[in-house]
Amino acid sequence: MTKILDIIKTKAILGESPVWSEQEQVLYWIDIKSPAIHCFNPITHENKSWEMKQEIGSIALRQNGGLIAGFRSEIALINSDMKTIVTIAAPEYNNSMSRFNDGKCDRQGRFWTGTMFDPPGPPTSYFNRKPIGKLYRVNSKNECKAIIDNILVPNGLAWSPDGSVMYFTDSPKRIIWAYEYNVDTGEPGKRRIFAKIPKGVTRGTCDGATIDCEGYYWCSEFRGGRLVRYSPNGNISRTIKLPVSRPTSCAFGGKDLSVLYVTSAKIMMNKEELKLDFNAGSLLALDVGVCGLEESYFPD
Repeated sequence: MTKILDIIKTKAILGESPVWSEQEQVLYWIDIKSPAIHCFNPITHENKSWEMKQEIGSIALRQNGGLIAGFRSEIALINSDMKTIVTIAAPEYNNSMSRFNDGKCDRQGRFWTGTMFDPPGPPTSYFNRKPIGKLYRVNSKNECKAIIDNILVPNGLAWSPDGSVMYFTDSPKRIIWAYEYNVDTGEPGKRRIFAKIPKGVTRGTCDGATIDCEGYYWCSEFRGGRLVRYSPNGNISRTIKLPVSRPTSCAFGGKDLSVLYVTSAKIMMNKEELKLDFNAGSLLALDVGVCGLEESYFPD
């Protein structure tokens, strides 16, 4: 049983990367294309915003406050004032055709984030991409290393509750991969096909994802207008139709991590589409009858 608890009309162009802070009891999320970090307080219903000087693709929490983020051309630490930003890695600084996209910390706090082909300016086609992207890992020493390459659109990062499985998708390829994962070294090993997203069933592709307390994988289907919950063996357990056509990511938060927050987008939608999808770009709060897991913090 699913209940829509709230629809927060944030009007994001490309809302993304929601992450719940247990310490602060607030939800951080971003808008990639109208570059900003947002902070939603479900008690006061206030949504604070801090504009960024460049596109921001993903965020994760830091142990001592603030965030780690993948911007267009760099990975940086952001202090809790959201003003002090310190670059720690810029592996693709000279490549103006790429930007960082999806990112998340593994269970040990290593920050993973991937790049994709996305020239500056409004995109003309979401999946008209070149496979120039890479998936990077940043450790507690701020050492950044490329782990996977030849990526179109990196998405779907998540880890099993014990951290031994890493999930990842290259969205246009319509396959979610599950990697054996060494929790001590942070090295992904053998991979297997976790799930395929057939074109004939849905227009959607796997975007951002999260894991619940039962170890099930929740996938936001961009352009599919739904969430899909997969069991640990890759079978579809449940689908939830949403009041937005372009959900982008999801994260558990709220009291006892019992609320599933979903970001969405209105990017590349014409006037007629926006009339029909009047909640596009909103932040959704859902009761899906299961709780999540606290996200890991990047160690300072």
